Amino acid sequence: MREIVFDTETTGLDPRSGDRLVEIGCIEMVNRVPTGSVFHCYFNPERDMPAEAEAVHGLSITFLSDKPKFAEKTSELLDFIADSPLVAHNAGFDFGFINNELEMCGLEPVSRDRMVDTVAIARRKHPGAKLSLDALCSRYGIDRSHRTKHGALLDAELLAQLYVELMGGRQIGLELAADVAARAEAVALQEAVTVTSSVTRVFRSPRPHAASAEELARHDAFMAGFSEPIWSR
Repeated sequence: MREIVFDTETTGLDPRSGDRLVEIGCIEMVNRVPTGSVFHCYFNPERDMPAEAEAVHGLSITFLSDKPKFAEKTSELLDFIADSPLVAHNAGFDFGFINNELEMCGLEPVSRDRMVDTVAIARRKHPGAKLSLDALCSRYGIDRSHRTKHGALLDAELLAQLYVELMGGRQIGLELAADVAARAEAVALQEAVTVTSSVTRVFRSPRPHAASAEELARHDAFMAGFSEPIWSR
């Protein structure tokens, strides 16, 4: 099964008030294993960058001013995501921004039927717990030491690891591979034991172990040398 794990960065919280998408990072997964295929792009939002948003992701309008507009990369993005389910953390937020951008381009929005929200999954698994990406990565031991600011591709990479954990941890395919390897080792060991046990052994007659008459005589002479031995009392 092909799925796309993605994250976005924006100029703010509400696309309907004029906030725009400035970065998207998408990671392809097949059977919940990353394939190495990604789509990552920065966008010129054609507006200013509020200081509070820049403090979160570090993307200044100076950096973004020479980047492509969303409309210039729409076809590449839609080709990459195709008709696959789309996995995001607090997915409604990301879908809102993507669909707003698509509508501005005169295109159909992405159906929310394709939306997989890892916040909703985590809430069912851990009711009452903190559900931020940072908190859940800490819960599952996912290394995020290199995450100093939010970044769409970096956060998508972390989310891909988290998604696997939320859906049951280590992949079935990996478990099967380990099980096959263990069974192969056991078979090899059994074959080695079988070969060893089937080796023909050479019969050897038992060696004599009784004392000779000469040895008994020497022993009696030696014992006679003791004066008043306690065993003769």
